[in-house]
Amino acid sequence: MIQRTIKQLTDMLIVPCPFSELEASVAISGVSIDTRTLRPGNLYVPIVGDRFNGHAFVRQAIDNGASAVLWNRNEPHAPQDVPVIRVDDTLSALQLLASTYRSQLPCTVVAITGSNGKTSTKDMLAWMLGERFKTHKTPGNLNNHLGVPLTLLQLAEDTEVAVVEMGMSGFGEIALLSSLVMPDYAIVTNIGDAHLGDLGSKDNILRAKLEIMHGLKNNGTLIYNGDDPYLSAALAGKEWPFRTRTFGMEPSNDCQGLSMVREKRGSSFFVASDPSIRLFVPLHGQHQVLNALAAVETALLLGMELHQIRNGLANVRISGMRNEVIRTDGMTIINDTYKSNPASAVAALDTLYGLQDYRQKIAVLGDMLDLGQEETSLHAHVGSFADPAQLDYLFAYGPRSASTADCARKLMPPGRVFHYSDKQEMIRDLLRHIDPNSVVLVKASRELMLEEVVAALLQSKSLDSAKKGWDFHEANV
Repeated sequence: MIQRTIKQLTDMLIVPCPFSELEASVAISGVSIDTRTLRPGNLYVPIVGDRFNGHAFVRQAIDNGASAVLWNRNEPHAPQDVPVIRVDDTLSALQLLASTYRSQLPCTVVAITGSNGKTSTKDMLAWMLGERFKTHKTPGNLNNHLGVPLTLLQLAEDTEVAVVEMGMSGFGEIALLSSLVMPDYAIVTNIGDAHLGDLGSKDNILRAKLEIMHGLKNNGTLIYNGDDPYLSAALAGKEWPFRTRTFGMEPSNDCQGLSMVREKRGSSFFVASDPSIRLFVPLHGQHQVLNALAAVETALLLGMELHQIRNGLANVRISGMRNEVIRTDGMTIINDTYKSNPASAVAALDTLYGLQDYRQKIAVLGDMLDLGQEETSLHAHVGSFADPAQLDYLFAYGPRSASTADCARKLMPPGRVFHYSDKQEMIRDLLRHIDPNSVVLVKASRELMLEEVVAALLQSKSLDSAKKGWDFHEANV
């Protein structure tokens, strides 16, 4: 993490240093915007939001050991007992501090964005790179205008490669993050329906995601999904001030996946450049193989050998509530309750259908948010993938998911598709329908809180016997 003196911080922030020599030599170690997680020695950065003002918590920050504080000039009652660095805006100062710190580090930075697969790709790449490099990745979902600066400020001076995830909900956000990160490599996983409500069309989503190019170094490399028609149409065959590389299953890609095989614990495949080494990822579905190919291509460009990549990929673990598999006696639960959109929901069903040796397969699908005017048709689209040959029951929850259930009922036998507006009622009915040796997929947008369904399923079994298994499908947007 960043370790600098007060004088060095003021230089980085381009503000006066009105401190005594003793105060100017005070060292900070790390940065925090949250007094609940602040550690002794941190620089406290109070953020002003629509419903909160971090300046109100400065006393708690000092009591918890903050060594210094950033402070908006127009805020009254600045503390007197720690160095206070006054700035015009603490958020802008946090971002400037992170960008300046990143420019002082010799590490290679990989930035990742896309509608689906960002977190899985981030996790896979970090596990691969960890076989050879000192690697740091975005923790959790810190992928926005606050999380990305904090990720950069967490980097150790001797970090060799940083893997930084970038999310967005509108124009300009990825451009800002990319300008802070200044990536050497940028990955775009795909263009999907997520954020249609904010941006209105997939063409606009494409524009917003490709803002990752704004901060990409001129000698850098853009790595994108060559199987994605939106990305290919926008990027292929054009002159750019950086290199471009593609990944995918089609022969035209620079990193082509071959001979994908669904296995009990995941998926295996080859890359066309070296078909002598079979790669295994402990995740199911072609969408996860595509994420793996993005990571493989990046690791190869960073000079790794395929056998090193194989070892890291085989051991990958994905971030929580995404693809989390929990096994109990007689039941397997796929907890994919962090996020959902049409592409990831269809991929989740495909993953469920590909699982073997289960007596019963059940899907619990909740509303997908932020789909704009197309939300009804897109929920129905997911329902059109209900396959009576591969699915025993579909439980839909939330007002938007009524369209999912209506479409699925046209395909499934009577009494196999249910829709609920009451979560507890759905849970009671779900528990009555589960047979021994069942696998249950639970997937929805985060706001639906369908982890409560997962908790109820676990409570119905012996929780002590539950054990986490291998990870499945990525729903992150």
